[in-house]
Amino acid sequence: MNHYDVVIVGGGPAGSTTGTLLKKYNPQLRVLILEKEKFPRDHVGESQLPQISEILDEMGCWDKVEAANFPIKVGGNYRWGKDPEPWEFHFLRLEEFKDEPRPAKFTGQRKQTAFQVDRAVYDEILLRHAEELGCEVREQTAVVKVDTQGDSLRRGVAHRITALHLNTGETITATYYVDGSGHVGVLRKAVGVQTECPTQLQNVAIWDYWENAEWAVEIGVGGTRIQIMSLPHGWIWFIPLSPTRTSVGFVCPASYYKQAKKSAAEIYHQALQDEPLISKLLANATSRGNIEITKDWSFLAERTTGENWFLVGEAAGFADPILSAGLTLTHVGGKELAYTISALLQNQYDADWLKSQYDHNQRRRVQQHIRFADYWYAANGQFTDLYDHCQTIAKEAGLNLSPAEAFRWLAQGGFTNDIVGQAVIGGFDLGAMKQMVQRFSKEELPWEISGYNVFELNIDDTQEEFVAVYSNGAITRVKCYRRENGDRLPITGLYGLLIDILSRTSDIEQIYHYLISLFKNRFPAEHLRIAIQHTMFCLEVMALEGWVKASLNPEKPPLKISMPVEGQLHYSGRS
Repeated sequence: MNHYDVVIVGGGPAGSTTGTLLKKYNPQLRVLILEKEKFPRDHVGESQLPQISEILDEMGCWDKVEAANFPIKVGGNYRWGKDPEPWEFHFLRLEEFKDEPRPAKFTGQRKQTAFQVDRAVYDEILLRHAEELGCEVREQTAVVKVDTQGDSLRRGVAHRITALHLNTGETITATYYVDGSGHVGVLRKAVGVQTECPTQLQNVAIWDYWENAEWAVEIGVGGTRIQIMSLPHGWIWFIPLSPTRTSVGFVCPASYYKQAKKSAAEIYHQALQDEPLISKLLANATSRGNIEITKDWSFLAERTTGENWFLVGEAAGFADPILSAGLTLTHVGGKELAYTISALLQNQYDADWLKSQYDHNQRRRVQQHIRFADYWYAANGQFTDLYDHCQTIAKEAGLNLSPAEAFRWLAQGGFTNDIVGQAVIGGFDLGAMKQMVQRFSKEELPWEISGYNVFELNIDDTQEEFVAVYSNGAITRVKCYRRENGDRLPITGLYGLLIDILSRTSDIEQIYHYLISLFKNRFPAEHLRIAIQHTMFCLEVMALEGWVKASLNPEKPPLKISMPVEGQLHYSGRS
């Protein structure tokens, strides 16, 4: 009875997501979740991206999270970069946001928004939900010893885990072991996996919780935006978690924290006092009075899989929180791991292929978010006190680049890999990321496809292989083109659609008419432009990465695409 199909160490969102989806699609499995603490407990990392909502719906607990009355995140307010004025981003256009009663259903506009969650409440909802689906949950139960066996080709990394010893005196075994223990990495350390820090960013985060702070922005019933405000020596987050509770934190380089020679509380309160907007919002609020501090250093595990063990969530890697992507990486990783273990237990596909797909996805995403964070810090002209710090980041990251070169560096392989079949990376679609680079650089970013009207596929010297797509409880193998340098172009989604169209015509006018005739039957009229827009994003990525060759037929009008610093994509030249 001490043997399980899957044992998960850690009851946070990584463990809960993995366990819930394992039991949803494989109710016969014995799944054990071990959590060293007693829930509820506070935890930092409260701001989400819309991709999580879809996973919560798949888990069957979106309604439970919505019923907790967390604020609806519709975007963010940033004061960042060379411009001292704040700027906004939104997940959907505010004029399209409809005021509606809560709790609401996961339909319409709510599919485009996210939550800002009180982690004490949120994590317990997820853990109890996993328990309701049949996971055995043991709280206040810690792993005190891990038995391992064999070393891999990389010296010191164990092939297998053979048993876990608990603080209860029990010894348990499993077919598969999952490390969802966060940055502590209980199993990661036991099997000998090393971590690297592929960035100069070494920050510390200091935070507390406040009661009755004013919201900077109120949108409809419960809608708001997070506030990110940079100071000369760091930046502040302001995240409403409920109608009365707000998370407020300050992030600064570890070097600044050491040189200040002040207590964490003194540095924290001074930062809040130095930011007029945040200070005003907290004027009538009361802090919990329990300042917390942690190192906020980005890191990446050298591998995330072994013969019978996996790393998920922060155990696999962590990227600076400036883009609010931590929970997204965790939930997506948990979903893909549940699908992977299910396929392994059912002997679907080759085991090495399944593990390599999982490992590639997790490591690539974390690497990309670390790259994004490097760019955000290096581009921040507000950090006057940290000029040398940002210059070092820029130098190490190779960011002494023009806006176009910086964009290429950021986008390198990401737009075809983050969400298979879509031009999305790090929570940004291609248009949003171009706008961000333009705002930081104060220069218009050119479009690869603008000025041309002939687009030809360039897939010579490529090999066909398969990538994994995780959907509806199953892994599907989808063909992709692969180059020697590792770049991949999946033949699915909008990329697959364009590959099909480009195999028949290279003329942009005919491409456009194909898309119109196809999308008219799929989307309502008000969404037609958005569908065309996102298809153009994919064509741009294909040209950017060399999968498409662009040229000009002088007898026909060229495609012209431009995008202001803020606003909608504009394109012309098609009839």
